Amino acid sequence: MNQIIIKRKIYFTIFVFSAFFLITFFQLANIQIFKHEDYVLAANAQYVKNLEDNFNRGKIFFTKNNSTDVLVAGVRDDKKIKNEKEYVIRNRFYPLAEIGAKVLGFVAYAENTRVGRYGIEKYYDDVLGRDSDKLYTNFFAEIFGDIKGEITSDKPYSEGDITLTIDVEAQKYLYDILKDTKEKWSSDKIGGIIMDPRDGRIIAMEELPTYDPNKFSLVTDASLYKNDLINGVYEVGSIIKPITMAAALDSGAVTPDTFYNDVGSRELNGRTVSNYDKVARGWVNVSLILDKSLNIGIVFLVEKMGTETFQNYFKKFGIGKESGIDLPNELSGLTKNLDSKVFVDSATAGFGQGIAITPIQTIRALATLGNGGKLINPYVVSKVDYKNGLTKSIQADEGEQIITAKSSEEVTRMLVHVVDTALANGKYKMDKYSVAAKTGTAQIPIPNGGYYKDRYLHSFFGYFPAYNPEYIIFLYQVNPKDVDYASKTLTDPFFKLVDFIVSYYGVAPDRDLSLKK
Repeated sequence: MNQIIIKRKIYFTIFVFSAFFLITFFQLANIQIFKHEDYVLAANAQYVKNLEDNFNRGKIFFTKNNSTDVLVAGVRDDKKIKNEKEYVIRNRFYPLAEIGAKVLGFVAYAENTRVGRYGIEKYYDDVLGRDSDKLYTNFFAEIFGDIKGEITSDKPYSEGDITLTIDVEAQKYLYDILKDTKEKWSSDKIGGIIMDPRDGRIIAMEELPTYDPNKFSLVTDASLYKNDLINGVYEVGSIIKPITMAAALDSGAVTPDTFYNDVGSRELNGRTVSNYDKVARGWVNVSLILDKSLNIGIVFLVEKMGTETFQNYFKKFGIGKESGIDLPNELSGLTKNLDSKVFVDSATAGFGQGIAITPIQTIRALATLGNGGKLINPYVVSKVDYKNGLTKSIQADEGEQIITAKSSEEVTRMLVHVVDTALANGKYKMDKYSVAAKTGTAQIPIPNGGYYKDRYLHSFFGYFPAYNPEYIIFLYQVNPKDVDYASKTLTDPFFKLVDFIVSYYGVAPDRDLSLKK
């Protein structure tokens, strides 16, 4: 009997140990084989942390007189923002406040991640972002563990700080000029671009009304975030006429010595097209078309070219195409009339009506008139300084030759004549500098068709020194009040900008004063 009890105890003990062994075996197998990855990740989580509180992001700089870098978007010390309002996104700050805001954009949350919204912050988010900085690795865990492969990436090699082509002083001055002009004429919107016509380098770009990116969450109208210099389309009016003239000269349809009969008004495909004053000038030289901004003269030029040639030239000038500028959400424009077989559609497009294009597209096309006939590509970033110590400098493209240098010079000569004799009867002619310029006044289209009779878009462009230009300026404003023509609202602002640029950059005179005795 005792032996039976002893055997039972032995069997029980063996069973217990066997069961324990089997349970342990299956647990180890479960840990080491079936759930290996889960436990590795859980273990690594003890050493790798997401440091959301230590926000970091690349810096953005403007330049100052082509030398000094000026910080315009950076990261502020956490301690300095403890007492500030909740609209500050942790510690991204913009020292110039609303100046240049539509170029820079801002940083905001997308779900649980902070990303660039609008402007440079969005377009270069992959460079400015600091995803690799969000991971912190315990030093000893990295040495003794095998977790390096799970956090290593090439991201730091694409992260960097960005320097823009924009000059801080030119940007400030443009902002002030636009602000004063908008207040004077109570316009709905105003904008301007200063660019180097030789390579497309943007020197200043501003649009009002705007916002403070430090306080972007206080904005109630999200349309203020848009940069309509890139994202807006307008019928810009008569500043397009020099492009039509350049096309006519380059195609051989006319020469600077060609005369035509200006009859004041014409019926085209059931529509009446007239000069702004409906006055007939009779037999006049084609140069008067730009001096007096004659619509009937443009109709003559398009007629001499033929619609197909005219349309092809406008497309060569980049009308209806994105410029490729390194800013987000660029629009191509509304230019279906450039494919129309109806003559009046091309005729009106020739003086800037019936086609709507962006300001950046406009200044790009106009720069071709002064730079020897090349269609350049606008850009706003000059260099990227990467975290790994390398620097990438942006090299401008030479641009495509779309008209001859001769045609460029011929239309430039006409535009200089506009400033020296026709614009306010020569009041703005500069003794030391030749300036090529043209105004534009366009009726604003009604969304459902037709045009407002009392609302206008004013525009003004010019480049200087005219025969070897270093700077081109484009200005526009929407619906200025109690005034008809752009020559009254934008001529003074334009020449104030010219005076500033000449003084600030020390532009050499191109007119020989010794000849004026």
